[in-house]
Amino acid sequence: MPVNLQNAKHYTWGKGCDGWYLLQTPEITIIQERMPPRTAEVRHLHHLARQFFYVLRGVGHLEVSGRVHELIPGHGFEVPPGTPHQMLNRSESEVEFIVVSHPHSHGDRQVAPE
Repeated sequence: MPVNLQNAKHYTWGKGCDGWYLLQTPEITIIQERMPPRTAEVRHLHHLARQFFYVLRGVGHLEVSGRVHELIPGHGFEVPPGTPHQMLNRSESEVEFIVVSHPHSHGDRQVAPE
């Protein structure tokens, strides 16, 4: 069955942010996320998971090891395991993006110092 935002497992996080599991296996997780204006994810790292963030709509700011990268639609960024990172929406518009984690990132998250 084709997957879309209407039939994917949905969850909420942070201050009004949404996530949809497009694919969830022990080997890989693909999530589409939506962040309202002026929201941020908690800065964290994953010990095992390698992640790739890909912006679909809006402008996201991905802080990786202290350096902020602006991601516009069609741009992505890889975050290796063990690397502190944080997705931020500094704009007045929503940002939507895809996060791919290999292996899955559940239970592999640790809050990182600011």
